[in-house]
Amino acid sequence: MAHDIRTLDLNLLKTLDALLEERSVTRAAARLGLTQPAVSGMLTRLRDAFGDPLFIRAQRGIVPTPRAQELAAPLRQALSGIEAMLQPAAFDPARADFTLGIAATDYALRAILVPFMAALRARAPGIRVAVLPVQAARLPEQLERGEIHLALVTPESLPPGLRARRLFEERYVCALRAGHPAAAAPLDLDRFCALDHAMVSLTGGGFLGVTDEALARLGRQRRVSLSVMSFLALVEILRESDLIAVVPERLVAGAAGLALRPPPLDIPGFTKLAVWHERTQRDPGHRWVRALLAGL
Repeated sequence: MAHDIRTLDLNLLKTLDALLEERSVTRAAARLGLTQPAVSGMLTRLRDAFGDPLFIRAQRGIVPTPRAQELAAPLRQALSGIEAMLQPAAFDPARADFTLGIAATDYALRAILVPFMAALRARAPGIRVAVLPVQAARLPEQLERGEIHLALVTPESLPPGLRARRLFEERYVCALRAGHPAAAAPLDLDRFCALDHAMVSLTGGGFLGVTDEALARLGRQRRVSLSVMSFLALVEILRESDLIAVVPERLVAGAAGLALRPPPLDIPGFTKLAVWHERTQRDPGHRWVRALLAGL
């Protein structure tokens, strides 16, 4: 007699359930979409597995033995549990209780996570958010291991093999303090190049960026006097100095104390993506979070 679940075919349990319901090999076969000999063969295996006849032939169909009747309720419960496990879990944001790990720059904090957190708190207050710095080289590992669940990056830093969704297209503007001498007049290319600039270098210590590449195509260059690793710190520095910076528009939109001007040359913008691993692709909670993020 086999008592080891590893040797018991799930299809045998489905057959036993059908036989208990139908009390007929013929009707059970029709219900399961099998032939009558196939169901008879499975009944033989069930008898071997449970060490009991399970069903006795009667004038009309078959009748269960006491052992089969004992199995009916726990069998139905087990099969219902398996069916429920295979169905997508219903997700109720108001009752959600889990931690969402997001890798983001502080630009993404300002441009994406500020409105996202407002929407999330209103709809799913039980979801906690842990923000980590973007480490492009470690993104696949972090996402696969569940250290983070989303990364807010650009296509250039997107590792292969990950899921991605475009959130928005960003463009650059020039930002300087509202009382800056250059804020009173239109900003032409000569004035732009003559001013002292600040910029963000995410890796630290860099003094060249997309603006310098665009200037080089025109045979021009600017003077970068300050390189920082934080977008939010840069905004504060601009308010308190005569430096100018080319920054993503969403970083400074509506920022007090700053004047915004269009750049006097064409500087290509960038795409912002939400990136995740296949392991969370079908998770109802994470699907809901991604839909909320994209909707903003």
